[in-house]
Amino acid sequence: MRRLPTVLLLLTLSLAATAQSPPDPRPVLEPMTDEMLVNQFTGRVEARIDGDLNGDGDLDTAAVMRDDEAETRRLVVALGYRTEVDFGHEPVGEMAMDPYPLGNASLSVKKGVLVVEDLTGGTSAVSSTYRFRFDKAEHRMRLIGDDVTYYSRTNNHDQLKISSNRLTGLRLRQVGVVNEGAGDEAYVMQPETRETVPTTPVWMEDAPSPEATLGLGGE
Repeated sequence: MRRLPTVLLLLTLSLAATAQSPPDPRPVLEPMTDEMLVNQFTGRVEARIDGDLNGDGDLDTAAVMRDDEAETRRLVVALGYRTEVDFGHEPVGEMAMDPYPLGNASLSVKKGVLVVEDLTGGTSAVSSTYRFRFDKAEHRMRLIGDDVTYYSRTNNHDQLKISSNRLTGLRLRQVGVVNEGAGDEAYVMQPETRETVPTTPVWMEDAPSPEATLGLGGE
């Protein structure tokens, strides 16, 4: 095996070190604390997630803030930002949520998409999943898809599932009929039907409630 001359080896190492990116002059941006969320949005933190939502490499924060006294509950999103002279977290979206859930909401970030899962109602429950993506041109959070299911926790009525793709305009609707025969499944799922929804942007603050999508009278 041939060895590089010592001078050439040192030169190669020197050039490699020179090619490295210069240090970032901006301050380090730490994730928002629960205290910072409470101070900025009020209420208490029911659920939260930190992740990169706008692709700049810094951590952003989404949280469900719950105020039991005011009987309000909302999803909020704040993007982290930093320059050489300033840094912080900027609110870019907010959505009202049912103030009386059946449990804490679940938040996750998958490939830059914020996923919000929630369960509300009572004996008749509504399960919902919302997906939001940051729109750089509008600097807002856009609803790109939502799945909602209305069902009976005691199998007293049929089930309705509606899945909407807000980018392609495709909506799938499926009914599950209560299984009164033999078998372990609570519902017998019927064939899906296809519908269309507008593809005009729906921003986080304008996202329809699960009840509105299901036609149950929610706003």
